[in-house]
Amino acid sequence: MTHLNKAAASSAASTTNKLTIEDTPMSITTISPNPFYASRRRPAAPQNEGRDRPLYARLPRAPRNASPVPRLTSLYHFHRAGEYGDRKWPGNCGGNLIKDLLLYFRPGLVLDPMSGSGTCRDVCRELGVPCLEWDIHRGIDACDPHGFANSEMFDFIWAHPPYFRQKLYSEDARDLSRSPTLEHFLRRHGQFIRNCSTALKPGGKLAILMGDYHDREEGFLPLTYHTKRLAFAAGLVQHGTDIIRFSHGASSGRKVYRSCFIPSLHDVCMIFEKRV
Repeated sequence: MTHLNKAAASSAASTTNKLTIEDTPMSITTISPNPFYASRRRPAAPQNEGRDRPLYARLPRAPRNASPVPRLTSLYHFHRAGEYGDRKWPGNCGGNLIKDLLLYFRPGLVLDPMSGSGTCRDVCRELGVPCLEWDIHRGIDACDPHGFANSEMFDFIWAHPPYFRQKLYSEDARDLSRSPTLEHFLRRHGQFIRNCSTALKPGGKLAILMGDYHDREEGFLPLTYHTKRLAFAAGLVQHGTDIIRFSHGASSGRKVYRSCFIPSLHDVCMIFEKRV
């Protein structure tokens, strides 16, 4: 290559490199630190990134048995609430677990003493199971120390009481969610469980859906533990395994909290039995 050709090639290469550098778009990312975590001094992905994408976990294989409801196991997952009750009602839970429990136990007469928007009633109506229901909104206190006014005896009682004051349910001072202290709540909750025990037929089942949570004043509240303790004190025995119900659709999943904690994504259905 001649001296002239070498110079031309060198100039062309220089021009090419210059064009490549100048034409390449540059990305400049400005990170605004969260003031609550600024001391960590490290870039972080946006907190909402990917939170609405579904996450899937592989559950253990359930053993085959003679259960009439094979999908009913100790881990209960049903992302759709079903057309039962009113989802706008405070503390409303889906009716699918109730439905599967009724299909499993096949009771005669059912009671829901804290009926809310009527989820259990709607399930029973669909299955053709007789059901009685009442609620504090109708002026009926399920925690009355005199017991249930109805003289009927029930094969199955479904109960979804308030989780202390996690969510206020009504303006009635007798409402469990209006309990001024944890001691007051547990005393009334225990009376409710005793009322249910009295209203059960021998061999009847009481299913209570309860969740633990962290109270601002009382700290972490193991309400499932207290529920079991009170049920055993009322003379009931546990029928079988706890059912861990995944809390799909909970309002807390749509909130952002400033505090740091391990979120609870489930509540617990405990099934108790009255001795024969």
